[in-house]
Amino acid sequence: QVQLVESGGGLGQPGGSLRLSCAASGFTFSTMAMNWYRQAPGKERELVACIGSAGDTRTYAHSVKGRFTVSRDNGKNTVYLQMNSLKPEDTAVYYCNVRWFAFDSGENVYWGQGTQVTVSS
Repeated sequence: QVQLVESGGGLGQPGGSLRLSCAASGFTFSTMAMNWYRQAPGKERELVACIGSAGDTRTYAHSVKGRFTVSRDNGKNTVYLQMNSLKPEDTAVYYCNVRWFAFDSGENVYWGQGTQVTVSS
């Protein structure tokens, strides 16, 4: 079955850096675009970054563009989120996500368990 396992969260200071990882299994990772979402306390889950299957296309939310970088290693079935110039408003649970549509089962959406990122001085 599909599994997504995030790691690398923790406590960061404003202006500091963290690197999140998402280890994927149960599907052909190299053919799928991958996404990072985050959810702050009391707020809706928001899309942070997306990366195409080959890693050639990358998109970011305006709030993180220029500070975060999404990348992937298809040989390791892993997607990363490098977080630089951290701000307190980056505090959230970060989730790895993949989705696709199948004619027999409809939309398939998968989430990791999430990893907590806290940015505070």
